[in-house]
Amino acid sequence: MDFLTAVMEPFRWLVSAIMVAFHDFLAGAGMSAASGWTWTLSIIGLVLVIRAALIPVFLAQVRAQRRMQRLQPDLKELQDRYRGRTDQASRQAMAQEQMALYRKHGTNPFSACVPLLIQAPFFLALFQVLSGISGAARQGAGIGIMRPDQVEQFDSSSIFGAPLSASLLHGSGDVTAVAVLAVAMILVMTACQFLTQRLVAARTMAGQDSDSPLVRQQKVLLYVLPLVFGAGGIFFPIGVLVYWTVSNLWTLGQQFLAAERPVRA
Repeated sequence: MDFLTAVMEPFRWLVSAIMVAFHDFLAGAGMSAASGWTWTLSIIGLVLVIRAALIPVFLAQVRAQRRMQRLQPDLKELQDRYRGRTDQASRQAMAQEQMALYRKHGTNPFSACVPLLIQAPFFLALFQVLSGISGAARQGAGIGIMRPDQVEQFDSSSIFGAPLSASLLHGSGDVTAVAVLAVAMILVMTACQFLTQRLVAARTMAGQDSDSPLVRQQKVLLYVLPLVFGAGGIFFPIGVLVYWTVSNLWTLGQQFLAAERPVRA
């Protein structure tokens, strides 16, 4: 077992455990255990559990963004003071004063990325679990906490004719159904990411100089993040696209609520 596999094993176990728990509950409530919709709702349940657990992180993120907004006048004054000074000593002094400003306001330029970074191991674990379904099914093996029969069920399940374990580049079953569903979800999750970033930008850039570092950072994120999600989506199995689409819808809703009901910094 290599290092990455060893590190990711607990996350794969946890992701599969949450999915199986929701799956067994839904099956006990009368849904078909082999239905693609039962497994899809299990993935949505996984999203709800992870995102609910991240609510405190989201609130901290919003507060950090507002603190970042308040330090912009001091940051601009610092940059004006060092403008045109390119020697090593000046660059080092400016960097130290910037860090002092971030510490004073209790924030940093990367605070907006924290929820994404925390989600990353769970997302990668889900990708590894769903991507390995077909291989495990052929070998009669389980994945994480999923038993071999559950792996087989998932591998043969589909929604709208598209297998949950298929991706746009590695389609199986009805290739047209996979392509249509994958493209539709990629467009939805990309649009959600763009709208979310616009809400964040509108909140953090209000009243800011158009040439400030925060404004430039938000303009870059506004277009780069949706492109990253859109390009990455062609590699994701349908099940992973379900996860990321629902997760992005959740994020958009959170940002809308934060805009309507400001969080106290």
